[in-house]
Amino acid sequence: MDIKGLLKSGHTPTLFSAFLYFDMAFMVWVVLGPLGVHIARDLGLNAGEKGLMVAIPVLAGALLRVPMGWMVDHIGPRRTGQIGQIIVIFGLLWAWLADLSSLNELFALGVLLGVAGASFAVALPLASRWYPPEHQGLALGIAGAGNSGTVFAALFAPVLADHFGWNAVFGLALIPLVITFVVYSVMAKDSPECPPPQKFSQYFIVLKDADTWWFMFFYSVTFGGFVGLASSLVIYFNGQYGLEPSTAGYLTAACVFAGSLFRPIGGGLADRLGGIRALQILYVMVAVSMLAVSFAPSSVWGAFALFFISMMALGMGNGSVFQLVPQRFRKEIGIMTGLVGMAGGVGGFYLAASLGFSKQYTDSYQWGFVIFAGLAVLALLGLIRVKTRWRTTWGSPAITSAKI
Repeated sequence: MDIKGLLKSGHTPTLFSAFLYFDMAFMVWVVLGPLGVHIARDLGLNAGEKGLMVAIPVLAGALLRVPMGWMVDHIGPRRTGQIGQIIVIFGLLWAWLADLSSLNELFALGVLLGVAGASFAVALPLASRWYPPEHQGLALGIAGAGNSGTVFAALFAPVLADHFGWNAVFGLALIPLVITFVVYSVMAKDSPECPPPQKFSQYFIVLKDADTWWFMFFYSVTFGGFVGLASSLVIYFNGQYGLEPSTAGYLTAACVFAGSLFRPIGGGLADRLGGIRALQILYVMVAVSMLAVSFAPSSVWGAFALFFISMMALGMGNGSVFQLVPQRFRKEIGIMTGLVGMAGGVGGFYLAASLGFSKQYTDSYQWGFVIFAGLAVLALLGLIRVKTRWRTTWGSPAITSAKI
């Protein structure tokens, strides 16, 4: 990884701000998952309701990435990020003071937390526009490593809920969010190369391009798998192996940390080998590990090892996809980040919800994992189909210095 070149070519304070904003936003985006056991115990939720509870913020975050991406192009990523953070802060303040006691109130909170999930459509363009093509994979991998915020949610939320109650966690989360807002407001800067504002109709124009749909599908598997598992593993370890929420949170945090840590490594690997080659390897790893875990290993450590490998591959895949997107759609990076990010969130909603319903109706998580493994295989076949065209058109060495 060319760290020295990266430091010389862009704006480090903005890159750090993008990472920090993304990190804290993702922490609260998935917080209902680590709190799921406590909440379900108090409100008497079944497996399907637990699955929906953790999936609603994921879906809301996915859908909100499109308007947030448009705002990035229209008013700039810095200001868009400030607006998003204020909404989330007031949402958590309401949840804390209101003392939530019904599933509908949790769904409403989930929609507000979706604004935090939409931070993806802000943080990545904020960082991307400062860096040249040959450093896009590493720069966006570092900014995107902010999904490590899900580690903090899994690590601390169950423990804090044990001591203070799950509703108090929303109030405690306000502390790092307010600090982040101040740091972001001081350090983040919009790139002087920001393109002119785009009309919302531009979304429909890029949707006419087949490559847009391919990127959306590829990311729905990599990021969808990452966030779906990050939202569901505490519930899975508790329901499948009877672990206490805090212990399940520690295992989940380790898995999520692997996915977050390896995102910039995946971006750097894609810079070196090419995003297509890196993704092909990673989709195979995801398919094999998800299929293996579907058979419910008798040992919790066996399941943990498979999830760790899968999350590592998914995290690297996230970095690899976003090594490719700016090469193809550099001028439309705000719009494309919104669309591709939306697809990733939809994938996460599907996985979280499907695991809950699979458990409710079959008393097993198997079919949720098997179908997702099949999606990874389909993504691999899709890459094989498009790789020659991509490498000979927009990925040609005559057009870009980046490896495709």
